[in-house]
Amino acid sequence: MSLYPTLEDMEVAGMAAQQSAMESQMTQQAITAASHGENIDIATSLYPTLDGWMGLENSALQEYKPAGGAVVPAMAPVTGGPSGAEIKHGVRAIVGCKDPGTGRIGLSVESINKGIFVCYVEAGGIAARAGLRFGDQILQINGESVAGWSKKKTIEFMKKADPAHVKFAVRDRPFERTITCVKDSSGCIGFQFKKAKINAIVKDSSAARNGVLTDHYLTEIDGQNIVGLSDEKILKIIRSKEKTVTVTMMPQFVYDHMVQHLGKSLKKHMDHSEPTEI
Repeated sequence: MSLYPTLEDMEVAGMAAQQSAMESQMTQQAITAASHGENIDIATSLYPTLDGWMGLENSALQEYKPAGGAVVPAMAPVTGGPSGAEIKHGVRAIVGCKDPGTGRIGLSVESINKGIFVCYVEAGGIAARAGLRFGDQILQINGESVAGWSKKKTIEFMKKADPAHVKFAVRDRPFERTITCVKDSSGCIGFQFKKAKINAIVKDSSAARNGVLTDHYLTEIDGQNIVGLSDEKILKIIRSKEKTVTVTMMPQFVYDHMVQHLGKSLKKHMDHSEPTEI
């Protein structure tokens, strides 16, 4: 699933893909015509190129290379967390549909600071299979910007959307952050929690050294959503990990707002599947 630094980058990439497809199509037509002794002026048959489109030039879409053209390979960290846990600071497009049986997408949202955020993803639902996650910020639905929308307006808009095609532009969990901790000889990573809220940090532990904070809620372990799980189940997941554990956290004031309308039944049906490595 592609990620882009901004929504505009995602839209420009879509234009570039369409342009490339059109060029391939016209080239094939020209080859076919030539085989029959006909001539086609490809240059005048295509849509305008991206030169000058929205003030951009093709050079803006070229891959960046350091001076001298040398590409330095990135070194993988010794204790790097799983890719499914990584928070990518970009915008991604998600295309789904509604469940034919229920007519639902399988998600709920909350409005925070004029933004719309995913607060519930149903286990096994369309949204879960499409890749939406707790804490994701929805920027657009079917091309409509949702900035400033209320929760009610957003849900009503999704209800009226085409059942066969619902497209989201999403920013990856902007209120959350991930920290990878290393277990000590006793299998501990260095913090205590109650009802998923971190309330104590062990001095000189991996958690302390790596910046884990109190008054934050655990939302994921190695990319697996744990919102709504009991402390016993969360601890079991942590203990099942070998050397390192990547925890995803959200500040208490944001978390409280996100889950304020989620009852125990909804939390029970939240998606807790392990993320797919992409």
